[in-house]
Amino acid sequence: MRKRYLAVATAALLAGTTAVAAREYKVGLLLPYSGVYAALGKEIQAGFELGLEHYAAELGEDTIRLLPEDTEVKPAVGLTKAKKLVLQDKVDVLAGLVSSGVLAAVRDFVDGAKVPLVVANAGNIHATGKQCSRYIIRVSFSNAQITRPMGRYMAERGLKTVVAMAPDYAAGRQDVEAMRGAFEAAGGKVLKEIYTPFRKTKDFGPYLTEAQATGAEALFVFYAGGEAISFMKQYASFGLKDKLPLYAAGFLTSQLYRNAIGEAALGSINSLHYVTTLDNPENARFQQAFQQKYGRVASEFAVQGYDAARLIVAALAASKGDKEKFVDAARTTTFASPRGPWRIDPATNNIVQNIYVYQIVQGPDGRLVEKVLKVYENEQDPPNGCQLAG
Repeated sequence: MRKRYLAVATAALLAGTTAVAAREYKVGLLLPYSGVYAALGKEIQAGFELGLEHYAAELGEDTIRLLPEDTEVKPAVGLTKAKKLVLQDKVDVLAGLVSSGVLAAVRDFVDGAKVPLVVANAGNIHATGKQCSRYIIRVSFSNAQITRPMGRYMAERGLKTVVAMAPDYAAGRQDVEAMRGAFEAAGGKVLKEIYTPFRKTKDFGPYLTEAQATGAEALFVFYAGGEAISFMKQYASFGLKDKLPLYAAGFLTSQLYRNAIGEAALGSINSLHYVTTLDNPENARFQQAFQQKYGRVASEFAVQGYDAARLIVAALAASKGDKEKFVDAARTTTFASPRGPWRIDPATNNIVQNIYVYQIVQGPDGRLVEKVLKVYENEQDPPNGCQLAG
């Protein structure tokens, strides 16, 4: 009887130990919830939360708690919030970041603290280039990855001259630089680069007039969020569609605010890592679930949040909270995504993925949709000075 009692007591103790062992992982979300990119931050979080709904069961009894912080699209604020999440809240993982400038600001702190950061938007090329870190893994895109194919595509279409416009901060300059490199390598010429004050430009008229005066065959731009809406409406009001055809990084006409842009988006040619019309099972499931949950078509920003959540779940399941093991798992995890196949390049911790060149057209139901013109498969950045150990 005594042996039986001990066996039952031991089993009860083990069962209790198992219940106590269930862990709550804390994920700090660094996103803009105010300012020019507020809508992007909210969309990324929406996709992230849907990703947790779909995949958090892989953690078994363990759970994830999100701790959102507003970066306000300000580098200094982003760094302060990152320090709070790591030093005060003791998060297991950081995720998010929309602005390239904010990513640059938090880079050294993240690297020194040795806390994993899964980038769900910011495309700063240096973060997976000369300023890369073992602890920074990007599942969104790099700025060069988006616009380098557009440079090639414009040359393939026979364009010889373009003029470029973008906001004057890291992402704008990097987008233009990558486009220019590819376009001029193929024989084209960028006649002028025009940079508008970031978060301050309301009137694009003088800049559009300056662009038209160059005599270029086409206009290439990068704008996103509220600036994209303002730019597109003013570009259309200037009647430049036939005089100065528009090519852009696809954030310009994102599904997130395409309705706000309206018919001004029609005819523009864009390059991006995701289009809503992709025909694959993962995209069908994702779009159906997102539309049921939020009542709107999901954008590329939602996909980035969705994939970031799935990657974090997979890496936490493999690492059980050990940060070094998390990084090892995250760098080797791959899965079918709504955007198509992708993987993490172990040489840079940057994503390798398809880039789609598409035109905005009117669908049979009247909705503005993407018509894919060309796919650049497995677009991959060179190391650009990145040297990762292990």
